[in-house]
Amino acid sequence: MDQTTRYDALVDRAEVLYEAERYGEALELVTAESGGLEPWFAELAHLKACLLGAGGDADAALRALQEASAAGAWWAQGILVDDDDLAGLRGRPEFEELVAVSAARVSDDPVPALIAAPDGPAVGVVVALHGAGQTAAHARQDWAGVLDRGYALICVQSSQRMSTNYRTWPDPEHAASDIRHAMDVLPVELHDVPMIAAGFSAGGRAALNWALTAQPMPVVGVLALAPALRELPATAARKLSPATIWIGTDDDLLEVAEGAADKLESFGCTIERIPGLGHTFPADFDERLGDLAGQV
Repeated sequence: MDQTTRYDALVDRAEVLYEAERYGEALELVTAESGGLEPWFAELAHLKACLLGAGGDADAALRALQEASAAGAWWAQGILVDDDDLAGLRGRPEFEELVAVSAARVSDDPVPALIAAPDGPAVGVVVALHGAGQTAAHARQDWAGVLDRGYALICVQSSQRMSTNYRTWPDPEHAASDIRHAMDVLPVELHDVPMIAAGFSAGGRAALNWALTAQPMPVVGVLALAPALRELPATAARKLSPATIWIGTDDDLLEVAEGAADKLESFGCTIERIPGLGHTFPADFDERLGDLAGQV
């Protein structure tokens, strides 16, 4: 198992324990299995601090962050000061100092998009945006089924980092800039074929916003899995096809999606609720992609 797969699996297991409020067990797991995952030391330190804070040990939570900060780690202000698990640290001078040091280290990190071509001429392009904490490589793996349907796959990686390795899409304008830069180097043979915005979780939100606003450029359709919805645009810039949103009935984001269902459906979006699915890709996702060319 490679490092990235090990890290993803560890975080997934820790999150299951966290959701069950088994904070001590989650902390033991992360501590025991962090060896060899040094590239994610900042993310793991934040996870440990959150587990400690949720368990009521604010002093240990602060120490976990301070030790990582002394080794060069940083975190965007929002995930430090707005995290309920770290509420016990707010107002403490040492914590405020750590936040200030972190803020001075925050930086964006543009990365070229990953481009995959189908066998034969492309009938269209699916531009996939990864979820929070993921990378373009995750999107490349998750959305690979579009290649079998004759679509090229462009996986854009957010340049906005919440910590050294944690990328997400917090700002629509910044997301539009990242997408625009990726499209600037699109191979010439893909310039005049239909383009579909796609994304998972935070990337699903960014893909929906892109498709509905036509910024940074128009797309013909949108595919969003478990979008982490916030405020939706007031209107849709154009009719979209396909316009499909998948959400699991066991996904914590279902309530938010249900609350926005009327507005999404008024935009022409179809919401498919997948029984028993949590916040992840379904095993039959490739089949659910259906006949994309027939929908465009």
